[in-house]
Amino acid sequence: MLNEPTIEKLNEMRLGAMAIAWIAQRKDPKVGALSFDERLGLLIDAEWMARDNRRLTRLLKDAGLRISTACIEDVRLSPERALDKAMLRQLGTCSWVVEHLNVLITGKTGVGKSYLACALGQAACRKGLRVAYRRVPRLFDELALARSDGSYARLLSRLAKADVLILDDLGIGTPKEAQRHDLLEVLEDRYGKTSTVVTSQLDQKKWHEWIGDPTVADAILDRVVHNAYKVPLSGPTIRGTEGKERTSSKS
Repeated sequence: MLNEPTIEKLNEMRLGAMAIAWIAQRKDPKVGALSFDERLGLLIDAEWMARDNRRLTRLLKDAGLRISTACIEDVRLSPERALDKAMLRQLGTCSWVVEHLNVLITGKTGVGKSYLACALGQAACRKGLRVAYRRVPRLFDELALARSDGSYARLLSRLAKADVLILDDLGIGTPKEAQRHDLLEVLEDRYGKTSTVVTSQLDQKKWHEWIGDPTVADAILDRVVHNAYKVPLSGPTIRGTEGKERTSSKS
């Protein structure tokens, strides 16, 4: 007879998953064989899992990953891709985020740079870390607009707070002077404090030339290259299979 008030109290305390699990326990005759501690543990597990799932959903939504279904477990491993299995496993632990290191992913169009970057972002979200995804050309537009409407400082602050910032498609077009300085500002705020993932069709050796201004280029590369994992991808295009990569090796 005290069941309904108890359920109401659980819901008022925002323990809805625990309430649902308790109702399910009462309907399952097998649960009667469990001890009090075991039943309580199952209720707590249900609430913890529900909250963890809600947190992951929120983090993934805030991240805005271009390929929302990308995950480390589905990254395709094959000799022609030149993707080291041990490195991939290491990156999947997200220890590089804790150490404030960066990840630079290079390769020609279609080899899966964006997929891998988004998979790393998803792995970080699963660890409870804040992730932000931006394509570099659109980031430049966003920063220019923010400068004109007075929200530039707030945008830089928001980008700086992300534990992982994914900068996709670096090297497209020719950056203007203001864009070079914008990129430096973004990276300066993050240097030694957070982690950045960069993807580019350009070989890393050509980034200095792409940036243009030697002084700014030196400053940008100093903040992103020297404390980074380098992941050069090769092999045939996987364009058209993004969002459904599968590992070719289980060992």
